[in-house]
Amino acid sequence: MDQPTVQTTDLAGRRADPAIRRRTVLQLGGLVGVGLIAACTDDGTTPLPVASGTATASGGATAAAWAPPAGAMSFPDGFVWGAATSAFQVEGSTTADGRGPSIWDTFCAQPGRIDDGATGNPAADQYLRWEQDLDLMVGLGLQAYRFSVSWPRIVPTGSGEVNQKGVDHYRRVVDGLLDRGMHPAITLYHWDLPQPLQDAGGWTARETADRFGEYAAVMFEAFRDVDATWLTINEPKTTAMVGYAGTEHAPALGDLDAGMAAVHHQLLAHGRAVQAFREVGGRGSIGIALNLMPVYAAPGAETAAGNLDAAENRLYLDPVLLGEYPPEAVGPGPGQLHADAAAFEALVQDGDLEVISTPADVLAVQYYGAAGIDSTGAWLQLFPPSPAGWQQVHAEGLYETLVGLAADYPDLPPLVISENGIPDADPQGQIEDPARLDFLRTHLQQAARAVGEGVDLRQYYAWSLLDNFEWARGMTQRWGIVHVDFATQERTPKASARWYAEVCAANAVPS
Repeated sequence: MDQPTVQTTDLAGRRADPAIRRRTVLQLGGLVGVGLIAACTDDGTTPLPVASGTATASGGATAAAWAPPAGAMSFPDGFVWGAATSAFQVEGSTTADGRGPSIWDTFCAQPGRIDDGATGNPAADQYLRWEQDLDLMVGLGLQAYRFSVSWPRIVPTGSGEVNQKGVDHYRRVVDGLLDRGMHPAITLYHWDLPQPLQDAGGWTARETADRFGEYAAVMFEAFRDVDATWLTINEPKTTAMVGYAGTEHAPALGDLDAGMAAVHHQLLAHGRAVQAFREVGGRGSIGIALNLMPVYAAPGAETAAGNLDAAENRLYLDPVLLGEYPPEAVGPGPGQLHADAAAFEALVQDGDLEVISTPADVLAVQYYGAAGIDSTGAWLQLFPPSPAGWQQVHAEGLYETLVGLAADYPDLPPLVISENGIPDADPQGQIEDPARLDFLRTHLQQAARAVGEGVDLRQYYAWSLLDNFEWARGMTQRWGIVHVDFATQERTPKASARWYAEVCAANAVPS
């Protein structure tokens, strides 16, 4: 495939820097890739050809390996430690108290969509067991809980009448956290779009962004007295590229141009929510949660790597932080999204980028692993895969992502790591989970390393608090630091949870 011509004007008419960004071609000389990786889907990366191969730094120099210090690595005073879940994955009670159907209820009801035929009911039954789970977190010494609000519980049809029973449920959860001295981190959208909105076009329709702004305002008004961390949209890339461009997630459209429309309208929804937060006078802070990954180039693949970085990272970062879309993200070249660039540009109306880039208070980073690419656009397996398959485990990539953000975006707000984790090796679950413990330890060391170099990181949330419903994988993948017996709903902290409790207590990663 021919190398693309790098454009120099972005979709808003601004001049774009054609240079490859700092985090794109990382100094990982002589790295040998092994095996093959299946086309990534569940983490929202664009499905592309894959191959084994090598990736080297520009010039072929081998970078010196970093080693953690002999002693503990401390975090700043006031650093917040927590764990995360999402509503559809843990709540269950999908028809209780006036909740309306979501696109994931519809998706789960379609034969063959979920590996084991599971649905979101009862999942981990947290709608009924939330007090038990708050006490569990207190016992582990967690200081914060990141959870998501089910949009269909608040506005069952996506617009119009508010369901007070839904608002009251989350008020009880938030008050329960505050009574226990814990900080609420509240995600407004974690993929459970009300089905009536999807029937009207879902995230391909501009009006969905308006409906989201209205829903967000309801939540901000109801909780205006609460000092919370608010996150607007969880991983817009995954919704757009796996659910609209792909078919692994709801609503499974399989249309890349629909995926591009979902990108823009979710980002517009984020901006409308930030504006609503300011208008209501909400307390606390607000931002968006983006899944990011460092991109490594094989020899001669620097242009492809720059394109892939634009498609995977900058397509979401640049409009939020700079008010512009990167021109390298869409096009016919290797690493680019092969969508209709003119159709995507036509989605962007006057004033949209100003709305999207309304200054936020935080940026939430969700980090699971790295990507490699060769000059043809084929993805490379460079690091060991987790049991999830799509996840290339590379702890140092977290450090590179954090310092790269600080280097690329001068007005970067404070950072939160809102998701970071790995599934159990055994689909039946593990109480002793050495791989997850090592994953958390090595990634927290890299987070501390970044903080030591001046990165303003303030919160960390392990993914996930509980074993739960893992989207298209159903109940066959377990990401929790707490084991759930789905037959009895009994919770048992895993070895990783007990170790993480020590980290929280010490505000440091042990040596």
